[in-house]
Amino acid sequence: MLSSALGPTDIPLLEETISANLARTVAEHGDHEALVSVEQGLRYTYREFADAVDEVAAGLMAVGVQVGDRVGIWSPNSAEWVLVQYATARIGAILVTINPAYRVAELEYVLNQSGISVLVTAESFSHSDYRRMIEEVWDRVPTQQVVYLQTSDWENLLAAGTVISADQLEERAAGLRPDDAINIQYTSGTTGFPKGATLSHRNILNNGFFVGEACGYTPADRVCIPVPFYHCFGMVLGNLACTTHGAAMVVPAAGFDASAVLRACEAERCTSLYGVPTMFIAELGEPDLDDYDLSSLRTGIMAGSPCPVEVMKQVVDRMNMAEVTIAYGMTETSPVSTQTSVDDSLDKRVATVGRAHPHVEVRIVDPDTGETVPRGAAGEFMTRGYSVMLGYWDDKARTTEAVDDEGWMHTGDLAVMDDDGYINIVGRIKDMIIRGGENVYPREIEEYLYRHPDVVEVQVIGVPDARYGEEIMAWVQLRDGISLDADDIKEFCRGQIAHYKVPRYVKFTDEFPMTITGKIQKYLMRERLVEELGLGEAAKERHA
Repeated sequence: MLSSALGPTDIPLLEETISANLARTVAEHGDHEALVSVEQGLRYTYREFADAVDEVAAGLMAVGVQVGDRVGIWSPNSAEWVLVQYATARIGAILVTINPAYRVAELEYVLNQSGISVLVTAESFSHSDYRRMIEEVWDRVPTQQVVYLQTSDWENLLAAGTVISADQLEERAAGLRPDDAINIQYTSGTTGFPKGATLSHRNILNNGFFVGEACGYTPADRVCIPVPFYHCFGMVLGNLACTTHGAAMVVPAAGFDASAVLRACEAERCTSLYGVPTMFIAELGEPDLDDYDLSSLRTGIMAGSPCPVEVMKQVVDRMNMAEVTIAYGMTETSPVSTQTSVDDSLDKRVATVGRAHPHVEVRIVDPDTGETVPRGAAGEFMTRGYSVMLGYWDDKARTTEAVDDEGWMHTGDLAVMDDDGYINIVGRIKDMIIRGGENVYPREIEEYLYRHPDVVEVQVIGVPDARYGEEIMAWVQLRDGISLDADDIKEFCRGQIAHYKVPRYVKFTDEFPMTITGKIQKYLMRERLVEELGLGEAAKERHA
């Protein structure tokens, strides 16, 4: 039997816009709680939520946002973030979600590459001074207006919308189509620059819906969402999975805090909890974990990076999440392509990433020949269907590299399909690093480090890490006569690239392991470092 499968098609795709779908949910569950922001002390029923969305949508229309205009959001999680997500979808603006960890160089690139006209942003968060960074790049970007959240800017935006009538808003929404672009999410690029995966209503609305179906969501569910909204995990698997089912979105805090998550799950009687493995590890590590009443929990999703089998078992046993699922995908596929279901056996749920999602076709091919491999053999995981992105924003060449003429998305991941159609991810053809749920392409960090005047050659690899799955290691060759230490390299990165891209380990070298033809062998570098750094135990960690 060959390694190919088509997910179930008995439930039809939603052929509507996000706005139209939300209107249906409001009509059926208007008095049901839609959104709770615990840290902010804010609560909305579905009817109140829809009214608040319309208020923001009218404000954006009043300041001149047209269909297809790009509206950026740069902020940690908040109620306002969710309102902006649904408001932009309501008026046909393309929401550009910006990683809250981005720094000056990354911000400038995204603002220019996507052509953001209006930027909605926090003033600051954690160690990030967003206002200062925006002011630093302001003269070099096309952005015309900045709206700072939780300031008079936000109030002024809402006030501006009073000139827009309900009929004008409905007319705008009625002119939109499911295949319209509605979201740009930037992924780390192999050529040194992030790529803007462009997604439609149809892409993300359906993915959120079928994720919710796999978790068995109903209006009785309350989903705790500590994962960041800027990524598909938060805004699609989280928000859209809820609003397509009339479930409640529960936002525990602006950023991840294990105790805040556990408090929210207890106080809000959450039935589902999301996280990347590092988040669940932190929650399991809370000394008073057993004092929390988590009896309301039943399901959730662990995704974003390889999931340690033992962590999954502890989540089931200690956090009452007997129906927890694992999901696999990538931003370019909206994101989920495979997922376990709540009625899968524990073995399947801890050792695989599930089977093909509804209306999604998957196959595993020989990377050299393109032929589909037999079940049980490893090959490149490919996927096709409604979930594949429209393309990379304003980048036809890289779109063509990723999606072939037949519509197959080439993931670069190595996978094995068993006789029952379950998938196990066994490695990556590309050298992408997944650190704590963040996709990091070594080339992007290498390109930045090449800017250092004393760096001659640099190679970045991922090495095993018990907490984050992988950590970043830079091999650096310096100019003759120059002496630097690891802190010098790290300091050069701080404030210029996101914190999770700053190498944890730095090795200075005069040569790199190479093939006879001169190609650097990163796998040999990784093997050497595992031994040198004593990472053998982390390398043995079992993952799905």
